[in-house]
Amino acid sequence: MFSYTLAIDAMGGDHGPSVTVAAALKALEIDSGLKIILVGDLNSLTQQLAQCSAPDGRLELYAASQIVGMDEPPALSLRNKRDSSMRVAINLVKEGVAQACVSAGNTGALMATARFVLKTLPGIDRPAISAVLPTMHENTKVRVLDLGANVDSQSEYLFQFAVMGSVLSELVDNVSNPRVGLLNIGSEEIKGNDQVKKTAEMLKASRINYIGYVEGDAIYQGTVDVIVCDGFVGNVALKVTEGVTKLVSHYIKLAFHRNWLSRLAGLAVLPVLNKISKCLDPAQYNGASLVGLNGIVIKSHGNANVLAFNNAINQAVLEIKQNIPERIQKNIAGLLQSYDSDL
Repeated sequence: MFSYTLAIDAMGGDHGPSVTVAAALKALEIDSGLKIILVGDLNSLTQQLAQCSAPDGRLELYAASQIVGMDEPPALSLRNKRDSSMRVAINLVKEGVAQACVSAGNTGALMATARFVLKTLPGIDRPAISAVLPTMHENTKVRVLDLGANVDSQSEYLFQFAVMGSVLSELVDNVSNPRVGLLNIGSEEIKGNDQVKKTAEMLKASRINYIGYVEGDAIYQGTVDVIVCDGFVGNVALKVTEGVTKLVSHYIKLAFHRNWLSRLAGLAVLPVLNKISKCLDPAQYNGASLVGLNGIVIKSHGNANVLAFNNAINQAVLEIKQNIPERIQKNIAGLLQSYDSDL
């Protein structure tokens, strides 16, 4: 008997069922306690499954007649795509049929739909997108939020992001008393705009383990566990990280393909290069939480391959096992209350 159920938007992302179905089957093969509901066009899903062997009773197909385009305006999809694979998958979470939803679809539409259907937790004004990034310490990651849900956040929202990030870091990332930093243009107290300065004062007055301002390079140093910023800054930082990773990979390949001597040297260090590539591969960190919602929704990269989408599924399973929304609600009430009582 399965222990938990995921609803997957099987039509979302750049590759649709060719990736989502394969990743779902891989996840079912590894986890015997998992059931998956693939939501989308039944003909497309059936064709994709025709040559595969799915576990009896642990894979279900659920019809949805519409697909949200990757560049479709969120308001338009929310109004006109009520039977989209994305909306139906989220509805299954709302109805308690599934404990989490995973989608590689349009980020704006996913956030708008999830917020409309599931609502936010008490004490949370705006949900945020949170994910982990690698650091210089091999076994240490940093959790960053917001990564694009809110392009202009008030200080109260940033404070709530810090609370949610701290709870996620402790429960999901297994970090005791996580260190929380506020992303700024400098570490000095006099730097930053009024929005950031006000947030810093709020964090100082709370019981969060706030360590002060951090600059962009601190994201990867492993000296902080949670970094808080508005969605505009966070999304730029994320895309720059992905771009630099591709740039480094490009120049490494060029360097080792210049002549036969460099190719020979490349073969000698190939195991080291493969290890570095694996550490920096965005697929290893795929699966961002739409945190602050009254339900679990995980956003995968739109261009995710099977490995990356499977990691997003794993993230959803982990959050189900940890009862993240319920535990965030419990913890956030205490942290927000402690802030209010200290003022």
